[in-house]
Amino acid sequence: MDQLALLEGIAKISVFVSLLMAFFLLTVKTDNKLANRLFAFFFIFSAIDLSGFFTYIYNENHRNLEIFRSTFCLLGMPAFYLYVLSACYSDFKLQWKHLVHLLPFIITNLLFIPRIYLSIEDGSFIGPLNQMSEIYFIQILIEFQYVFYIVSVFLILRKYKEIYLENYANPSTSTYKWLFQMTCVFLSAHLFVVSKNVLRYIVLREIFLWANVLVGSIALFITCWFIMKALKHPELFRGINSKLKLTKDILPEADEKLGSENVQNDSIKNQITELKQYMTEKEPFLDPSLTIQELSNQINMPVRDLSILINHHIDQHFFDFVNEYRIQKAMHILKDQSKNQLTVLEILYEVGFNSKSSFNTSFKKYTNLTPTAYRNS
Repeated sequence: MDQLALLEGIAKISVFVSLLMAFFLLTVKTDNKLANRLFAFFFIFSAIDLSGFFTYIYNENHRNLEIFRSTFCLLGMPAFYLYVLSACYSDFKLQWKHLVHLLPFIITNLLFIPRIYLSIEDGSFIGPLNQMSEIYFIQILIEFQYVFYIVSVFLILRKYKEIYLENYANPSTSTYKWLFQMTCVFLSAHLFVVSKNVLRYIVLREIFLWANVLVGSIALFITCWFIMKALKHPELFRGINSKLKLTKDILPEADEKLGSENVQNDSIKNQITELKQYMTEKEPFLDPSLTIQELSNQINMPVRDLSILINHHIDQHFFDFVNEYRIQKAMHILKDQSKNQLTVLEILYEVGFNSKSSFNTSFKKYTNLTPTAYRNS
């Protein structure tokens, strides 16, 4: 089997798997339908892009169709960007302003590509497509677009993580980990694509073909990885409210409303004392899904004031603040001889954790020991 036949076989499998994943996302029952639909469109655009590894044979006499197909790659990253927004924020909705993400695709086809379409239609252009100056423009535009969206996604994930830690106590951060891993995988895969495109102009055709085989294999592996993730974690996403603000953003507003420094310090000390007393006596941290909104309702304090109190004055994320009480209770249980029949798994669920890995990480961070080592010490 030569390189071209191998490449076509891999590409056909990748396209089939991508379309299968898109079908699954469009039909599966879930609360976050918008995120699934956007991710499905990403796979559809990826399938159209990957089909270029074998459709060029059929489009040899229809080059305008082949060029139009190649421009669909300009829709992939916008779809992924909007998918990340919808996966991170539970209240995200598509708006008219989001049509701006279609501009590269539309402008390319309306302003630049028609010159190629017309020259092909009237037979005035003869030669391979990759020698057209407009094709170079498309490749450069794709790279600029990719950098823009990758940087934008990383910024979204950084803000998402900060807001999550300041407002939620659930130790599961599966959404952030999933999206961060996926973005890193996309970035790594794209570096291979860029290297492959460079090889087009500096090495022998045979080496370039093997580079295409490698890129096609990577695309197939990534798509299969997505499917395994979807099957293993069907309820992967936990969005946060996009209206939530970081403490550093609302702190200046709150400081302006406070009185003198002495009165402020006394008030803050009293609030911290009352909060810690409530945490010790009522143990709200036993709820694994506790959020800062729920705690603010329980202690009758505005959520913004509670956020500033914990994240700024106590100098802890809400996530760490709550988990510290969970760890302290777990430490007490582990040392209680009357409860030595309880397993570590039973204890972590009892104190409000819902993941063994998260419990072990938090416990070791707080005590420098594993739960088992602490119990035996």
